[in-house]
Amino acid sequence: MSTSSQVSAVLAQGGDIPAPHIEYGQIAPLLLVLGAAVVGVLVEAFVGRNARYYVQVPIAFLGLAGGFAWTAALAWRDNPHHVAAEGALGVDGPTLFIQGTILVLALVSLLLIAERGGGRVTTGGHFAAQASALPGSEAEQRAGEAGFLQTEVFPLMMFAVGGMIMFPAANDLLTMFVALEVMSLPLYLLCGLARRRRLLSQEAAVKYFLLGAFSSAFFLYGAALLYGYAGSVRLSDISAQIGKDAGSETLLLAGVALLSVGLLFKLGGVPFHMWKPDVYQGAPTPITALMASGTVVAAFGGILRVYYVAFETLRWDWRPVMWGVAILTMVAGSIIAITQTDIKRMLAYSSIAHAGFLLMGVIASSPDGLSSTLFYLLAYGFTSVGAFAVVTMVRDAGGEAGHLSRWAGLGKRSPVVAGVFAFFLLAFAGIPLTSGFTGKFAVFKAAVEEGATPLVIVAVLSSAVAAFFYVRVIVVMFFSEPDADGPVVVAGPATAVAVALGVTATVVLGVIPQPVLDLAGQATTHMFVR
Repeated sequence: MSTSSQVSAVLAQGGDIPAPHIEYGQIAPLLLVLGAAVVGVLVEAFVGRNARYYVQVPIAFLGLAGGFAWTAALAWRDNPHHVAAEGALGVDGPTLFIQGTILVLALVSLLLIAERGGGRVTTGGHFAAQASALPGSEAEQRAGEAGFLQTEVFPLMMFAVGGMIMFPAANDLLTMFVALEVMSLPLYLLCGLARRRRLLSQEAAVKYFLLGAFSSAFFLYGAALLYGYAGSVRLSDISAQIGKDAGSETLLLAGVALLSVGLLFKLGGVPFHMWKPDVYQGAPTPITALMASGTVVAAFGGILRVYYVAFETLRWDWRPVMWGVAILTMVAGSIIAITQTDIKRMLAYSSIAHAGFLLMGVIASSPDGLSSTLFYLLAYGFTSVGAFAVVTMVRDAGGEAGHLSRWAGLGKRSPVVAGVFAFFLLAFAGIPLTSGFTGKFAVFKAAVEEGATPLVIVAVLSSAVAAFFYVRVIVVMFFSEPDADGPVVVAGPATAVAVALGVTATVVLGVIPQPVLDLAGQATTHMFVR
């Protein structure tokens, strides 16, 4: 019996409404992360400016590390498969795998966010000294000279990560919408805090906010239509109503379409992708790394839960549409990336193409499709964070060397850094003995087994096209002469650790992927809880 039915029965008998019972241990990872965010806000209010950085970083690290440890402990206990928080959140194998992935990627991203320029805190790092100061104003100059640090980024990041781990666990559409906003609103702010090229950063933040608001409206309107169809926003109730083949089909299909728009926007699926290159380019690169990894994992976690639980019996209606979206996303991302001359924009279109590959796991609608998608998300997340970490290291007088021409001859100036970046690019391309190859192979195999062979052929051709622009960057780095005033490599200790973790994960998941594949397979034994 549902909670609302229990309440109605108690009221009919004239009794008192029972207090809701919440097992806090089941949602402890979420509470730890959001608790660290709240503590971070209190630090901003009551701790002196000069000491905040040294307090915020340990708080954020402990919140993320504690959340990951608790998530691992929950997963270790006999593959949990139940709901928590009065049915609002699901605790199951796929959800815990996704949450663990988000938390470990957030920990690596935190290394980049906490970096303050070669280990010297006074340099200010990647974020504006004072966000409220107008770009180029006297106030901004005074804040920079005073050595102000933008420590608000840490609680904002923690709130965003809290939304990320809540989003794939949401068991009803209203909880999912709340998680979507908790995840998105801090990111809108963080995107506008770049230390260099502040106008471009603020433009990216405004674009992301406006388009994100539209996508949230689509999501909420779709949820309202599905409530009108099923009389409930709970995913399992929507699935049950679809199974009965009752209600207005117009409300159902319109609700599915509008809800899908909101979900596809967050992962950058074509034609809802136009925000991604601008935001990735304008945002501070550590935030771009967090979005390219954690946000993508969370978005796919939400899509997997919605389509595997609520719309499972409707697959013959949504699969043809998802085929078209996947093909458009793979082809457009791969082709448009060829024309890009900015490194971060190129990686943004690469992310769009990979979103198309990942959608094949959604289309497969099988345990193998789900487990392969989970592995792909973990592998792609580590490679993305590592690649953007390298981008933060290559600098010239104006900050990061974003234009491709500035990377000419980097292999002769800094062969190790260029070699590491080339390795990440080859992993994106899916070269054997890298995590990218294993992830693509697993997803392609699951799609073929479910009858999506034509889609796999398109994916293979798109991968071949994508390999061109990856190799082009490698050629520029190793087979071009460096400019006399070329960029230099500035590697702080935290950034170096992030790069090392990215390389290690990319190698291990490519050379010996079976343990993690088995872990993903074990997580999907019982699929999502309903």
